[in-house]
Amino acid sequence: MDTNFEDQLRDAGLRVTRPRLSVLEELEAHPHSTADSVRKGVTSRLGSVSTQAIYDVLHVLTDKKILREIEPHGSVPLYEIARHDNHHHLVCRACRKVVDIPCVVGSAPCLEPSDAHEFAIDEAEVIFWGYCPQCEQARLEEAAANAQ
Repeated sequence: MDTNFEDQLRDAGLRVTRPRLSVLEELEAHPHSTADSVRKGVTSRLGSVSTQAIYDVLHVLTDKKILREIEPHGSVPLYEIARHDNHHHLVCRACRKVVDIPCVVGSAPCLEPSDAHEFAIDEAEVIFWGYCPQCEQARLEEAAANAQ
């Protein structure tokens, strides 16, 4: 996706700053990152940046819907660029690798609850859990070794 982060920031009513641009560039390169890994990446780009500054940028960009925060059970929050495509995620139970998958079926919100309780639903957040190919292979090998 061709992304002009400066325009996105301005369109959201935010000033264009080096830390904000660096956070967006880091997440473009490394989606599903923790705040700490974003901080490390931004520090390598800009030099010294406080942890609090990174958290502030992540929160502002999430509030403005430029970023999306996901928090798989048992995980710290992970951040990605908001594509507004209502995609979902696969998460490996072993290594915690996260992979984007398209909307389950149909147009957003993709899923319809049996009773919406009069809510105007506009998004469904789905996380599929399982094992990535490498971790599944390791599990099968371990099970075979234990069976002997």
